[in-house]
Parts: sequence; C-alpha cells; structure tokens
Amino acid sequence: MLKKGNKLYSILTGSCPKCHEESMYEDKNPYHLGKIFDMHERCSHCGTKYKIEPSFFYGAMYVSYAVGIAFAVAAFVISFLFVGANLVNTFIAIVCTMIVFMPLIIRLSRNIWINFFIGYDPNAVAEHHKKVTENTSA
Repeated sequence: MLKKGNKLYSILTGSCPKCHEESMYEDKNPYHLGKIFDMHERCSHCGTKYKIEPSFFYGAMYVSYAVGIAFAVAAFVISFLFVGANLVNTFIAIVCTMIVFMPLIIRLSRNIWINFFIGYDPNAVAEHHKKVTENTSA
C-alpha cells in the first residue's frame, strides 16, 4: 500500500511527488516550528521545482481547511461517542487536537496540494541525470 509510485506514499512521507526519492522539506520534523515552511528549491534526484510559481502553496490553505475538519470530526467522534465526554470536554478535545496537530496538518495539506499537480514518473531520475550529463558534456 505505501510504496514508491503511490501518491499516498508521497503525501504521507513528504517526499518528492515526481520521483519519491527525497523529502521536499529541509527538516522532516513538522514540529520544529521555525522550519515548518522551509523547503528545498528543487529535488536533487530528479530536478523537480517544488514552488511551481510564486504563492503556489496558497492553494494548500483550502486543503488544510478540509484536513483540519477531518481531524476535528475525528476528535469529536473519539471524545463524544467513544469516550462519552460531555459537550464542553468534547469542545476542549477538539481545540487541543487542532493545536497539537496543526504543524502536521500544514505539512499534509502542502503535500496533498503539490500532488494534485505533479505525478509520479519512475524514469524521472534517469531522465534528469541524462539531461545533466548532456549539459556538462556540451
């Protein structure tokens, strides 16, 4: 299920959407809050440019809304239906869940957004190395 070539692999690992060889982020840990948005300019394996255009990741805000709602609904279901908490405690559980998981939600939404536009190419690394070799020999 989670192997290279699958969009879910790229989304959950934060790897390059084209070759799945390296992380798009300079720091893989989303909880290092000072570096949460720091991304490599390009993939060192296939040369894919991550920031396709200026303000490209603004679209990820819409995705983060949907992902945040999913986390909030999950917190509600777990606290209210399974644990049996009252509404006030359920609300507190939802707020705490959103605060704790916000860095993860931000990264997931960026990963989902870029995977809408860039697909996996198993030959991307070989093609990139071929182009680099041609450019250096010319």
